[in-house]
Amino acid sequence: MSEHRAVIDWRRGTPDFKYDTFSRDHTVSYSDTVKINASSAAEYLGTAEFADPEQKLVGAISSCHMLTFLALACKWKFVVDAYTDDAVGVIGKNEDGRMAVTEVRLNPQVNFAPGAEPDAVQLAKLHEKAHKYCFIANSVRAKITVAD
Repeated sequence: MSEHRAVIDWRRGTPDFKYDTFSRDHTVSYSDTVKINASSAAEYLGTAEFADPEQKLVGAISSCHMLTFLALACKWKFVVDAYTDDAVGVIGKNEDGRMAVTEVRLNPQVNFAPGAEPDAVQLAKLHEKAHKYCFIANSVRAKITVAD
């Protein structure tokens, strides 16, 4: 078992505190040296240049899948040279009728070293196992798909 911390810091920067004018900008610190600027999504009056919670969730799912995939590929003796993913999260109403991230589509592109690449069946199995063992995927209710 392990614990993972995030420290959220928000400060009111306006004289009033009204829905249309309060700042959504804040910082998220993961350690003394890792800090990101965050906000709500622009459509919810946030700062578009900062990461929003939905993006961070999609990124966490994609990152976890990749790290699990890389660990499995290494154990199975497939040499990965590069991995990129253009992951997409979809907001909609969940089965309870509430707004939620209802789906995350992973679109990984994996480059293997010549002579150390899996066949199509093995690649599909790697992604299937990565999804099954990803801590974050196991923690969310959103449907997660991996493109072929």
